[in-house]
Parts: sequence; C-alpha cells; structure tokens
Amino acid sequence: MSASESSTELKIYTPDAATVATAHVQGMAGYEALVQEAEADYEGYWARHARELLSWKTPFTQVLDESERPFFKWFADGTLNASYNCLDRNIEKGLGDKTALIFEADGGEVTKVSYSQLLAKTCQIANGLKSLGVTKGDRVIIYISMSVDGVAAMQACARIGATHSVVFGGFSAQSLRDRIQDTGAKVVITADQQVRGGKHLPLKSIVDEAIALGGCESVHNVLVVKRTGADIAMAAGRDLWMADVVDTQATTCEPEWVSAEHPLFLLYTSGSTGKPKGVQHSTGGYLLHAALTTKLTFDLKGDDVFWCTADIGWVTGHTYITYGPLALGGTEIVFEGVPTYPDAGRFWKMIQDHKVSIFYTAPTAIRSLIKAAEANDAVHPKSYDLSSLRILGSVGEPINPAAWEWYHKHVGGSRCPIVDTFWQTETGGHMITPLPGATPLVPGSCTLPFPGIQAAVVDETGKDVPWGQGGILVVKKPWPSMIRTIWGDPERFKKSYYPDDFQGKYYLAGDGAIRDAKTGYFTITGRIDDVLNVSGHRMGTMEIESALVSCTELVAEAAVVGRPDDTTGEAICAFVVLKRPRPVGDEARAIAKQLRDHVAKEIGPIAKPKDIRFGDNLPKTRSGKIMRRLLRSLAKGEAITQDTSTLENPAILDQLGDNH
Repeated sequence: MSASESSTELKIYTPDAATVATAHVQGMAGYEALVQEAEADYEGYWARHARELLSWKTPFTQVLDESERPFFKWFADGTLNASYNCLDRNIEKGLGDKTALIFEADGGEVTKVSYSQLLAKTCQIANGLKSLGVTKGDRVIIYISMSVDGVAAMQACARIGATHSVVFGGFSAQSLRDRIQDTGAKVVITADQQVRGGKHLPLKSIVDEAIALGGCESVHNVLVVKRTGADIAMAAGRDLWMADVVDTQATTCEPEWVSAEHPLFLLYTSGSTGKPKGVQHSTGGYLLHAALTTKLTFDLKGDDVFWCTADIGWVTGHTYITYGPLALGGTEIVFEGVPTYPDAGRFWKMIQDHKVSIFYTAPTAIRSLIKAAEANDAVHPKSYDLSSLRILGSVGEPINPAAWEWYHKHVGGSRCPIVDTFWQTETGGHMITPLPGATPLVPGSCTLPFPGIQAAVVDETGKDVPWGQGGILVVKKPWPSMIRTIWGDPERFKKSYYPDDFQGKYYLAGDGAIRDAKTGYFTITGRIDDVLNVSGHRMGTMEIESALVSCTELVAEAAVVGRPDDTTGEAICAFVVLKRPRPVGDEARAIAKQLRDHVAKEIGPIAKPKDIRFGDNLPKTRSGKIMRRLLRSLAKGEAITQDTSTLENPAILDQLGDNH
C-alpha cells in the first residue's frame, strides 16, 4: 500500500477542547501564528524567545552570525550562565522550596530535592572542582548512573564554565578511554558502582581500566561518589571521594558568565566510520531550545510532574532532565533502574505513586511492556491509577502505529495526546513534533516541524520532492540549538552535516522521510543507510517493521535490516520477537509464512522479508536501543567482531545467529 493510498485511511486524533483551552499553543491557528512569525522575521522570532525564556548577564545585540557558515553562531555577544538560569533564577522567583528533582532509586527509595537544595549541592561540587584546578574551558567527564549527583555535577560544570561530557554508564572501558582522550578531560566524576535491576555493576573499576589503557594523561583526578559502599581501589594522589572534596565547601558559588557560544557540553554519538563523534553544543542557543521545546511540546505548567525516563548519558537526558525542565522551574523525576524491575509494572507504579502528569519514554520500552502486560494482568497499566497523566511522549526512534495505539489506549486512557518527537543528539531538541493542544495526531507520524524549524524532504540533488514521495530529510535554515562542530574535527562536521551534495546549504539529518500527500505530515522512514533497495524498489526498514508489528495477535517487536542478495541486490531480513514462546521447526516456518503474507498485504509482495528469525528478545543496549549494526552482521552471516560490552543481553546474538 503506497503512502498516498494509505492517507485516505488515516486515523486522526484531534485535541479535545479542554486540552486546547489551557495549552500554551492553542489549536492549529496558534501553531500557524508561530510558524508565520518565524517566516516573516526569522531572527526576530528566535530573539523574542531568547529574551523571554532566558536571563542574560550581557544582553545580545546580534542574533545569527552566518559569516563562517556552516559554523553558525547565535547570540554570540550575549553572556549568561546555564546553571544560573536553571537554579538561582527560580529561587529568585520564590521557588526555592519547590521540588526540583524526585529521585527514585533502583530499590524504590525516594529522595526529593528542592531548588534551594539542588543549588547548594551544585555550588559545593562547583567549588570542589575549582579546588582541584578546574577552570573555564576545561573538560570534565561524568561517568555515572542516574542520580541527583549526576544532574548536580552537570550543573556544577556549567556553573564554572567547564565543559561536561557525560558518558553512559553502560559503555566499556575502551569506549570511555576514547572519550577521555578525545576531550582531554582534567577530571572524571564517577561512582563506586551503579545499581540496575537489583544488580551492583562496576563503574570505578572501569574508569581505572580505561585510564590504564593509556592516552589519558590529561586526567589529574577521579572523583568518586559512594553509591553502594563497595570495596574499590583508590589510586593515591589521583582518586578522591566526592564527599571528602565537596562536603566542606561553601554552598554558594558565583556563576561564571560565558558567551552564548561557549561549549556547554560534548556528547559522543556513533559515526558511520566507527570513531565516535564529539557533538559540541553551545550554552545560549542550546538552553533556549531546551526550554522552548519543554514548554511547548510538553505544554509544561507549574504544577506538572514531568518524567523523562532517559539516562543522562544520552542527549534526551541532557535536554529533558538536566536543562529544559529546570530552566522552566519544573519538577522532574530522575529514575535509577530498569522498567522491568522488580516487575514490568514499575513504570505504571511510579506514575501512580508520584502523580506523574507528563510521561516521556521510548518505543522500545513501550513494546517490551506491551508484551509483559498482555501476559500478566498484574503488570498491565489497567491495574494502576494513571489518571494524573495528561501528556504522553515518545522518543528515540519512530513509534509504529500498533504501539502508538496501545500506548494511547492503555496508558493514556484514550485521552492523553502523544507527542511523537523526532530529533537527534546533533539538533539539541525537538525538530518535528506535535504540540498537544494544537496538532491533530496520526499514529506513527511525528507530524509537523516545531515552529521555527524549516524541515524539508529532498532528493539527492537537494531539490524538494512532492508530498507522498520519499526522500532525504534536511533542515534548510540554521536554528539556535544545532551542533556547532565535531570536537577537534571541523572538516568531519562539514562533511557529515553540510555535504557538497547540497552545496553546503542544508543540514543533512541522515534520515529518510516522507510527507503525507494530503496532510503534509512527516513520517521518518529510517536512517538513509537503513533504506533498502530491493529489485530497484526503495523501502524504509521502519515501514516493514511497522507492518510486522501491526500483526498484533502475534508480534511484540521486530527489527529489519538488509543483506546482500545475488538476485534482488538486497534482501530483507527480519528479526522478530513474538508474544508467545519462540517457535522452532515447522511451527517457525508456518508463522514466518503468515508474517510474510501479512507484510505483503500491508505494503506489497516486494516488501516480504526473505529471512525471518525468531528470538526471545532483540540485542539492546542497557538504555533499550536496538543494536541494528549487530543485526546487519548476523543477517550477512558474519562473525560478531564489534564491541558488545554495552549490550544488556549479549547471549541473544547466539540465539539469533543460529536460528535461520
């Protein structure tokens, strides 16, 4: 079924009158007014928001500097401090006693931290870092699990003008070493251990291993938070307990006022060449978009309890835990653990207990919880009181329509808008997303660009393609929170994001997309390298995955990759998790035929997977991201030589490799 044909059958959910009446952006008229404001005066639009949402020590006079394109600068002559904007400013508004963070530990213990308490802790860490010789422009690596300490450490770096680089606690020693070496970090902040799913997992020993690999001579000190009290090695003169350094420090620390273009953080993302890319974000432009998208996409109000389930090791945890909600004076949940411990009702119990009103999670988590809920009523959302919810969100990858519908019905009670957000580490915040009080929703579509973002779908030459025809997603104008460069590699930045194919004019998102022929809504079809070419037909892997998962009585989750094929050029290989025990033999062949026929019915015979392999799960990182590059190797019959240390379930590779 082509996109233009399916558009006649779109299921559209319009915002209810009550949501529209109280929203920051009311109805499509409100959305269009913002879009038109940005089109009429692009710089003026962003300048207005920057003045309204941020506090500046030195007001900016220049908005956008394009003189060194594609190295754009925003508000460059203005000065500010991100930590001041997130903490002091809210206390000055009388919010000192308001809860800033609700931390729920892996075992269920809850700690509430007010804005005044978070500021005091941030200042003590900031003063501690200064006592170790960390100054403006130095880099600090943060290798820690979800915690108040992690958020405060990020804020502390921002407070003194140090550039933080958070490394996800699931990364291996080699990966950590590469990031320490690339940043030239002076200090590493870590913990003795992390706790996940009832298990104590190493952190400090991995830091030791990373430094022992060599190339980390820049590191003067390792600061260690005592999380579990485990017996760990401490190198004399280098390693220090966080408490010993910060507990005696003053609870006040004057903010370091920095240029809006000062690097707030570096965050490493996978590159097609294998070497991670250090994505560099600014202070002013990034913080503006973090605050603006939190306000408009989530319609954040003063009495909301906002829960983003991401880890601070990823950009989602930066923008929608550490910076966006705090810049608006919000109350944010910080969660240590996994969604299935002590059981698969953990998320729903936390929403019930903390009266969460805005819930933001990943499709992978939703799909895994669907499988658990349908197998056990005790962990089904219907067994919990989720009436506090008013907004749901989805992040990380496109959400297939079947999972969207389940999320809407069973978690949102068929009343909560779902904001299906498309964005990237490099974009800093949402790029294409519904606004809950404005945008009619279509399951599986991220709908329309955020006001001020000029997204488009083009062909290989940069020419716009007609609606209903797939192409390459680009952004035509720079925006404040965009990546500034790749740390230490400006040429790679230009080649990756402003390639010569488009004469360096457009930001290349690296994703394929299609706009619905009638509504103009965007649907992301997968990474450009995840667009399969089967007998001359281009198909997005996401489209095939959605077709498989729409077989709701059978399929819990699916991932699709391509492999070389002598006849068709590329063959489709599907890895499928069923809602029943993994089949083998004749049963597996019968179900595979049933699924092929279903895909043929949903998309067309050309989309039928040549290989279908069944597993108890898919290979995922501890943050829940499916490792498709490993699936590509399995599909090709290659031995797995890549680093699998970040996988939650490495044994699944053997299962998926054997069953075909």
